[in-house]
Amino acid sequence: MRKISLISIAMLIVSIPTFAGGLLTNTNQHPAFLRMLSRGANTTGVDAALSNPAGLAFLPKDGFYTSLSIQSAFQTRNIDASCEALGLDKYYEGKASAPVIPSVFAAYKKGDWTISGFFGITGGGGKASFDDGLSMFDAMVIGGLGQQGIPGNAYSLNSYMDGKQYIYSVQLGLTYKITDWLSAFAGGRMNYFTGGYKGALNASAAVNLPLPAGGAIPVGTELIGIDLDCSQTGWGFTPVIGLDAKFGKLTIGAKYEFKANLNIENNTKLNSLRMVGAPESELEAYKHGVNTPNDIPAMLSVAAAYEFLPVLRASVEYHFYDDKNAGMADGKQKYLTKGTNEYLAGIEWDVIKRLTLSGGIQFTDYGLSDNYQTDTSFSCDSYSLGIGAKLQLSERADLNVGYMWTNYEDYTKTTQNYNGLGLPGTNVYSRTNKVFGLSIDYRF
Repeated sequence: MRKISLISIAMLIVSIPTFAGGLLTNTNQHPAFLRMLSRGANTTGVDAALSNPAGLAFLPKDGFYTSLSIQSAFQTRNIDASCEALGLDKYYEGKASAPVIPSVFAAYKKGDWTISGFFGITGGGGKASFDDGLSMFDAMVIGGLGQQGIPGNAYSLNSYMDGKQYIYSVQLGLTYKITDWLSAFAGGRMNYFTGGYKGALNASAAVNLPLPAGGAIPVGTELIGIDLDCSQTGWGFTPVIGLDAKFGKLTIGAKYEFKANLNIENNTKLNSLRMVGAPESELEAYKHGVNTPNDIPAMLSVAAAYEFLPVLRASVEYHFYDDKNAGMADGKQKYLTKGTNEYLAGIEWDVIKRLTLSGGIQFTDYGLSDNYQTDTSFSCDSYSLGIGAKLQLSERADLNVGYMWTNYEDYTKTTQNYNGLGLPGTNVYSRTNKVFGLSIDYRF
């Protein structure tokens, strides 16, 4: 069963971003982002603690600002698989959900100095489930058993796979107002990774047990079995710097987040690989104590905002994520053709004194390639639309409500070596994503 050993790669890390941003980075941490998308030159709200921390120097008044945000994200990750030689033509649906995603922002401004902090889930953010397994499971089992002369209709295959990832982050930093028009920020973010992977696969066939008097008793026997229960944890630190400049009605904001070197370590409770005719073994990547790179890439943000009228503002923004130079499991980053580029724009309109409406758009362009895309970790270029409102509840309190919908471009991967079986086949990867959020911002 030479080819069946390839099934071990079916348990590679599942990437589960339920947010906007790069391959491993979440940028939408506040409903103000959901409703406008371009917040990198924002100097009017406490959400700038993440999007434009240098801009906090231009908060309207001295004092303590805080915000509590709750978001809900729901995503599907689908695979339309086809390999005629194997008789495989199946649609696999993976569901990822994060019903409650909290984040907290805080800033204290006194004169030219502002200290700020942020807590949120800056990577991952949900649980993905493939209740019907994955196409690579089916393909490798069908192909491998076929080599042993066992036809596809002579055995049954049951499999499932669950994965979850969270990167919890705490950021602290200082902003200093250098002049009336220029400010700077320096700080850092501590990141804690926690994730878990559970999966099972069983391929069994009916065989006939001969009787002495003739005839046979049908018995089911396991041909291949996989069971996995593995959790992972790790730490990494991200230095952050920023600048903000005001030229009359024009504001320019910039931020650079350095790469965080992050390795995650396995804590494995169950890891079993069984194949008929071979001794029981383990999946190498998930042995207890094994470390895997999962770096958070460096990120550059540059934005410009302009006040056309006292009640009308617009902004544009650019993000670059240096994903190609961030370590991934099995060196997967080397298959990227470039880093991630994002282009954002947003507009705000104060309809009345206490009500602001806003909208925005974001385009995300990854450096994808066929070698990078796998059943367990795939991405799709996309554009996102955001809408929402800010309601002034009092002189000190604001309510933000935002909704973001992402439209993904299907990625078609056609190969002559489908899952290492030397056969032609095609996988079409597709995704959907919807995020809703609300927050209460308060100034003491």
